[in-house]
Amino acid sequence: MVAFVLYRLIHTLFALYTFAIIARALLPVFGLSYAHPVMRFLYTITEPLLAPIRRRLPYVGPVDFSPLVLILLLWLAEQMLIWLLF
Repeated sequence: MVAFVLYRLIHTLFALYTFAIIARALLPVFGLSYAHPVMRFLYTITEPLLAPIRRRLPYVGPVDFSPLVLILLLWLAEQMLIWLLF
């Protein structure tokens, strides 16, 4: 029972952070300004992990692939953590 709760907690935290990354990437497309409180919150919680990835990726014009890379890395980290714990 405890293992299931721990598994669900880990999965939910990673899913919420992934959702925040996706929301941060898509909301400006729909016209939400970076001055909006929701965007500031998303920027605050995602930028510490996105900035180092963005610095290491080559420049590809107006397309930012750092959210995609971060989601992939988070998925790998989640799978490794679950594998190590269970």
